[in-house]
Amino acid sequence: MEEKAREIVVKGARSTFWIMFCFMLLHQADKLLIGPLTTQIMDTFKISHTQMGAVTTGALIVGAIFYPIWGWLYDKFSRPKLLALASFLWGASTWLNAIAPTYPIFLATRAGTGIDDSSYPGLYSLISDYYPPKKRGKIYGFLQVAQPFVYLVGMILALAFGAVYGWRNVFFYLTGSLGIIVSFIIFLFVKDRPRGSTEPELSSVQHLERFKFSWKTVGGLFKKKSLIILFLQGFIGVFPWNVITYWFFDYLKTERGYSDTQTLLTMVPAVLILAAGYPLGGALGDRLFRKTPKGRVIVGAAGVAIGAVLLWITMNIPLAAHLPFGIMLCATALFIPFASPNVLSSFYDVTEPEIRSTTNAVQNFIEAAGSALAHSWLESLPIKARSETRSSLYARWPGLHALPFSSLRGALFPRISRT
Repeated sequence: MEEKAREIVVKGARSTFWIMFCFMLLHQADKLLIGPLTTQIMDTFKISHTQMGAVTTGALIVGAIFYPIWGWLYDKFSRPKLLALASFLWGASTWLNAIAPTYPIFLATRAGTGIDDSSYPGLYSLISDYYPPKKRGKIYGFLQVAQPFVYLVGMILALAFGAVYGWRNVFFYLTGSLGIIVSFIIFLFVKDRPRGSTEPELSSVQHLERFKFSWKTVGGLFKKKSLIILFLQGFIGVFPWNVITYWFFDYLKTERGYSDTQTLLTMVPAVLILAAGYPLGGALGDRLFRKTPKGRVIVGAAGVAIGAVLLWITMNIPLAAHLPFGIMLCATALFIPFASPNVLSSFYDVTEPEIRSTTNAVQNFIEAAGSALAHSWLESLPIKARSETRSSLYARWPGLHALPFSSLRGALFPRISRT
């Protein structure tokens, strides 16, 4: 009874969750607004598609560089204060972006937004110290609901404000200002917690704060079979995933002949169901985790496998069968996100609390490298080969993504321990 009460009652858990959810939702919306506003920005600076592409590439490069830096900082210092700093940098860099008079300055200021783009490891690490392992997958799943909703929020902001007020006013008065406001909210209302304080294995350990970040402990990450396979899953999984998500709207229009309205009516239900898949997958992973340490892996692998079959069926539906295609796409969308909250929770199940941000940062860095390599590889192909490669990946994505998961079935998941 005492352990149950200890797990449930953590002061400030709910408020911290909602503040972090709003941070993720608004920050990602600002990040993705560049897409719908691309035409306006190109017209302002009289630039080409290649120059506009460099804007996104610059932010990705800066973000990848700062992942390990943020990870180290979060494990050494106060996570809420650093998250407040990240939010402030988001607002300030967006303000500078909005007033950039020339393309080179716009390029540099937009690249600067990559600094705060890589600030999420501390967020997940902080949440892990508010919620115990048995609830963590569901909580991470609800947090990640922000990601699919962002596409809808970004689209609404761009359509409702971009066309009327212009991209500069949207960046300056809306998203940039929101970043500053959120930074003060985090600074004032989010409190740090002792690292590892919700771990059942560490409940009897006195003075948890004495366990500090050390490079020796970080070096041990690359000796754990389970983590190595998870790192591998991150690198391999983003290849087909990035190609599919990046090109799917183009696929609907060019290969299936959908109009903008048909595309919207097809994708909105799929995105909403995709959002539901995150907490559902996390909750199922938590439930099975209570019975076996490999429970999260089983749920994640099952989601990938079922998504594989459904995606293959979906992509082979005749072009004229719009309704069956939409229904199967929604069914596929439900299972695709099952792996995400379970992979993240698995990282924290086997990682010492004082290096969790660094561990997550390493994973994010590996995924960023895989994403950049995937896009570069696809863009280097001739147009015909590019189309054939996309079609091939639509059919083979799950096999590539599930390969590391199948290896995880034999990996050991030792829980952390301290004496």
